[in-house]
Amino acid sequence: MMHSFKPRILLISTTFILAMLFAPALMSQTRTHTAENLNYVLVLPSAQWRTIKVPGLANDSTQFRYDNGGTVNLRIRRQLVNADVTVADLIERQQTLHRSSLRGYVKEKVEPVAGRLNGAKYAYEYVKQGKPTARVIYYLEANNRVVYRLEFAGSPDLLGNLSEQTDFIARSFRLK
Repeated sequence: MMHSFKPRILLISTTFILAMLFAPALMSQTRTHTAENLNYVLVLPSAQWRTIKVPGLANDSTQFRYDNGGTVNLRIRRQLVNADVTVADLIERQQTLHRSSLRGYVKEKVEPVAGRLNGAKYAYEYVKQGKPTARVIYYLEANNRVVYRLEFAGSPDLLGNLSEQTDFIARSFRLK
């Protein structure tokens, strides 16, 4: 009787350990979003990311919101640039603008991004209506004339906690 009890405990323990290890992968509900009007595809890593349609004068646009006790917003913009303008130039211009226009502006280091499209990540914090706010902008080069900007905004703590998800979204971003 003792011999059959040990394998059962071992089987139950092994099943429990495997379930704990793979639960995040099983529970994650990634889904793909395709933007027809802006010609891109990205993957949202969890069910907390919702798609929001924003009506516009010329075209409707899509934004994304992460809701889980706090809110982080994602806006995606396509930017046409001169052929000689680099991502570093765009970030430098943005930093200059933010230094002069945002209260409590504190920049973080600029980091390279490698994914389906390459580019750089620029993060900063500032004070908006008396509250600390953070932004992380991914500049992704489609070609020498088109750069996509993925702009995440929210509380510094929540945005910091979501850094793996924001990186995942940026790395998954690709053109159709």
